[in-house]
Amino acid sequence: MDIFTSLAGFGGNFLSYLIPFLFVLTVVVFVHEMGHFLVARWCGVGIKAFSIGFGPEIFGFNDKYGTRWRVAWIPLGGYVKFIDDENAASAGQKSLESLPEADREKTFQGKTLGQRAAIVAAGPIANFIFAILIFTTIFSIFGERITAPKVDAINPDSAAERAGFQPGDLITSIDGTKITNFSDMQRIVATSPDRELHFEVDRDGKTVDLTAVPERKEITDRFGNTFKIGLLGIQRSASPDDWTLKRHDPATAFVMGVKECYFVVSRSLGYLYDVIKGREDADQLGGPLRIAQVSGQVATAGFLALLNLAAIISVSIGLINLFPIPMLDGGHLLFYGIEAVRGKPLSETTQEIGFRIGLAFVLMLMIFATWNDLIHLKFL
Repeated sequence: MDIFTSLAGFGGNFLSYLIPFLFVLTVVVFVHEMGHFLVARWCGVGIKAFSIGFGPEIFGFNDKYGTRWRVAWIPLGGYVKFIDDENAASAGQKSLESLPEADREKTFQGKTLGQRAAIVAAGPIANFIFAILIFTTIFSIFGERITAPKVDAINPDSAAERAGFQPGDLITSIDGTKITNFSDMQRIVATSPDRELHFEVDRDGKTVDLTAVPERKEITDRFGNTFKIGLLGIQRSASPDDWTLKRHDPATAFVMGVKECYFVVSRSLGYLYDVIKGREDADQLGGPLRIAQVSGQVATAGFLALLNLAAIISVSIGLINLFPIPMLDGGHLLFYGIEAVRGKPLSETTQEIGFRIGLAFVLMLMIFATWNDLIHLKFL
């Protein structure tokens, strides 16, 4: 497809993609930076700016503490700038001698190692907490649709047929994990292509053990997006008697929210591990364009679906920021860990080299993700 035709098609849906994208990304970035901000202020660090986005300011105001709250034109992130930061990425600090004596005790670098680590870790932790709260709200207020994990029909020549599944089988566990919802079974199978799974099924009151290997298949969703997932070839029951809508009490919903957060983390790390091992293709990695596309598509399914997407992206951003890569929060934490072991921080030169390597890595990753986006959106 001609790139200009593709761009024209994308442009035609520009607002439908842009508004949900900005909503999701702005909320998630705000939560992340607010985590840094709150812990920094609690530790007595002076804060010059709290920014959503980069580049020239659209609008902003100063609070009573002298912090500039601003919204900028490039909505692809944000930052909290301390009084001793050289730049928005906190990649370097001004020397204490260059600051007024009254400000020196408010500097980030003047805080204890534990305080600095807490400030840096607060951003990703805020993302995880935010996601758990969203999941908790969904499970307690909107409820969970529970469909019995019952086999209604089996596709011919499928992995399920070869494994010996029969219509009427009730799946009770997979690899020792208890299954109470058909969607739980689907998620495990979808994320386990070409892997041997051990099933326990209830067949006419008797427990039967089965082993199946989900086939790797490329599917297309209703929006035209293609994904490679594992499939068994099992169809769920369509009977109204086999599904219910259950609203959980807040405590149960919170536990389920934590488990949902853990699932996103474990699946993300599992996917990256499989990419490194060569078991998965890296073409599923996406960047801002893909997020914009998915946000627009999910928004057509309603606010609840968009809220769920915000939770998933919040977990993902929190996880990515914990990777031990200079420029990211995890890179700072890595340096602090080394400082704790050595009893003194790394030299400024070493840290500067690390930040440059980290910047190069992040830029390459962004270029690769954007390239994947262009291919998936059929711009190339």
